[in-house]
Amino acid sequence: MRAATSVPSPDHITNPNTFIKILVLSFFSLSLFFAVKHFSSDTTYSQEFSLPFSSTTNTTTAVHADVNSTASSSSTYLASPPKAASPQPPHLQPEDVIERTGIVDENGAMTVDFVIGDYDSSLLESKVNESLGESVVESDQNWEKIEKFRVCDQGKREYIPCLDNVDVVSRLNSTEKGEKYERHCPAKGNELDCLVPNPKGYKDHIPWPKSRDEVWYDNVPHTRLVEDKGGQNWISRNKDKFIFPGGGTQFIHGANLYLDQISKMVPDIAFGQHVRVALDVGCGVASFGAFLLDRNVTTLSIAPKDVHENQIQFALERGVPAMVAVFATHRLLYPSQAFDLIHCSRCRINWTRDDGILLLEVNRMLRAGGYFVWAAQPVYKHEDKLQEQWKEMEDLTGRICWELIAKEGYIATWRKPLNNTCYFTRNQNTQPPICEEKDDPDNVWYVPLKACITKLPENGYGANVTEWPLRLHHPPERLQSIKMDAFVSRNDIYKAEYKYWKEITLSYVNVFRWRTLNVRNVMDMRARYGGFAAALHDHGVDCWVMNVVPVSDTNTLPVIYDRGLVGVVHDWCEPFDTYPRTYDILNAAGLFSIEQKRCSMSSIMLEMNRILRPNGHVYIRDVNSVIYKLEEIAKAMGWMTHVFDNGEGPNAGVKLLTCEKRLL
Repeated sequence: MRAATSVPSPDHITNPNTFIKILVLSFFSLSLFFAVKHFSSDTTYSQEFSLPFSSTTNTTTAVHADVNSTASSSSTYLASPPKAASPQPPHLQPEDVIERTGIVDENGAMTVDFVIGDYDSSLLESKVNESLGESVVESDQNWEKIEKFRVCDQGKREYIPCLDNVDVVSRLNSTEKGEKYERHCPAKGNELDCLVPNPKGYKDHIPWPKSRDEVWYDNVPHTRLVEDKGGQNWISRNKDKFIFPGGGTQFIHGANLYLDQISKMVPDIAFGQHVRVALDVGCGVASFGAFLLDRNVTTLSIAPKDVHENQIQFALERGVPAMVAVFATHRLLYPSQAFDLIHCSRCRINWTRDDGILLLEVNRMLRAGGYFVWAAQPVYKHEDKLQEQWKEMEDLTGRICWELIAKEGYIATWRKPLNNTCYFTRNQNTQPPICEEKDDPDNVWYVPLKACITKLPENGYGANVTEWPLRLHHPPERLQSIKMDAFVSRNDIYKAEYKYWKEITLSYVNVFRWRTLNVRNVMDMRARYGGFAAALHDHGVDCWVMNVVPVSDTNTLPVIYDRGLVGVVHDWCEPFDTYPRTYDILNAAGLFSIEQKRCSMSSIMLEMNRILRPNGHVYIRDVNSVIYKLEEIAKAMGWMTHVFDNGEGPNAGVKLLTCEKRLL
């Protein structure tokens, strides 16, 4: 007889002990299943984790060919992958598994020892972006697809909108003080609405440092300077190139010999240490600044768009820091105590006119203890008229407390005082007066010149900068005078911004292979504290950076100059004072988020196209809603575009838009 099969009874199944055993076994089996599934599908995790950015789509127009090989799909990230992240072990306390971001440690103290996360630096001071996606961002329903922009006529080949407004200039009441060379921007509705064309035969610019000595004729096809200044060793033409021998009106034997003479006359100038940032007024083709670069001095070369209108264009084509600017009736767009040395060699400026108002503008921009070098005929010629001009200069410089420390040959050098002691010990009625207390010497946007002496800060801010290269990273004292909410944390914010940009730019340099690109002239369109420029310097990118501080932002430009960099204040609702085809790289982080309420994004992008060199690149980091609108505009201008996620993945609120303006 076969034994009966044992079948559990209902009572056995409902037994409490048996039920618990079945439940535990089921839970264990499910846990094991999901654990195996998780680890088996996690092979791409280390590829996807990246600090700066990742490819978010392969439907956008292809970026530079070097990047295409790296970003072939939507799941590929373009930064060099770090070590693979380990799975989270069980039963660890939260502090063991969460990495902190920000600059406040667990005790509430400020620190620079933090993990870099992707952030918009404007959030440190402003709440303007809190409403992004609501009232600030235009409704997607109101955003119409942009048609392709047309190419301008050849008459706008070298168009500078605010300096070529012939209609306004023709109606000026007076031009005797240089008013016609100042900014007169087109009225609303008459803005640039097309793509500025290239000259016929335009070529990719000659790389630096070779470009210091020669540039393509077709890129700046103007021979007037050769005709006017060839005998002074400024410039000559050799077939398809312009050649720059390195001379100038007062230094026809070359800038190097001239600089040696200045150093011998005033050893304390110490180019590259004490003097790091200089201004060359009436610069010609900027050979003075070009050769100072070899001595670790960054010189901003300026000149008006006058009869020698292409001198700044030649300077920029050479790869020398320069912009169009004029001493006329308004302040120049640089802060007080910006320059360690200001130079004028036959710059054709009457420094003593109108109670010395132009030299007082030099005084405003000159750092306490800084030098003014004047090479001109009144210094060394003995004609009665010229000697009268020299006596007027001596008298004016004495009344503003400058000390004549050297006069040799055709060069005279003065030194500005380190403090206000001399100003307050002058005779009571001595002119010019001290500026009023309410005057802000760093307020420069469309501010008229003032015939008064800018008083130095009593606390010595601006005078006590460290020597180069330490000043690039040492938080300057003037950081404490910037009008911002933070006080105790200012130094930490300053250091944090640099650390942020150092990691971001390292990815730019490596992934986009900046060292293989023809990069020389770079602009940071929203520079903040200059961290982007400082990072490029430390990465060894052989370029110079124009740091632009928008008028809608906190005015941090004094800090940028204190760390040994150059820059300018600007309103991006208006065109910039430079020639077309100036910059190789434009960097814009958080710019459009703050400007879209005030300015037309299309107008800003068209201006970027105007000043960007063919084969130049643009890097825009901003909120998603802005990025995709800018991408449409970029495509309408014929740029090659690509959008990347940041390290937080495709659902993060900030993305990177890269663009290339190809030479066709």
